[in-house]
Amino acid sequence: VGSDSTAGAGGTVVADALRRAINALRGESKAEGLFERTARNSFLVSADMAHALHPNYMDKHESNHAPKMHKGVVVKHNANQRYATTAVTATLFRECAALAEVPTQDFVVRNDMGCGSTIGPILATNLGIRTVDVGVPQLSMHSIREMCGTEDIDICARHFTAFFDNFAEVDSKMDDVDA
Repeated sequence: VGSDSTAGAGGTVVADALRRAINALRGESKAEGLFERTARNSFLVSADMAHALHPNYMDKHESNHAPKMHKGVVVKHNANQRYATTAVTATLFRECAALAEVPTQDFVVRNDMGCGSTIGPILATNLGIRTVDVGVPQLSMHSIREMCGTEDIDICARHFTAFFDNFAEVDSKMDDVDA
């Protein structure tokens, strides 16, 4: 299923599913704008993989943005919005991890380099949900021998647990910040 197909992120399937869930859970309430308010109060973690610093291609990374295996989930940024991360969503995601002492890393695509994308920007655009693009660092993405760090699986699980445990608290402190 391609992202821009009717069943992919660019189609209506996610919005339709959210509307059906909201309608099923709202009971007798006929509140107008419930979908829109739900979307505004939601947060999407677009979890994929991230390019780790490759020892043979170190010049492809900015020196301050070179994700390493075993060092934490990577928050991915791109000035051209190939990733949906904003300063606010990155901060929220990082703060949730910090409360549980889980490490994070940041990756910013060099502005002279091409960049792939994820479903994050597509869903964020279609749904209006605050979104952060993240991933576990890996070497040789899309090759026959992709690899990631074994410790990163545990770090990722701890980060996502910390996110779910701490989201409401961190989000409430950021109420006055526009995403």
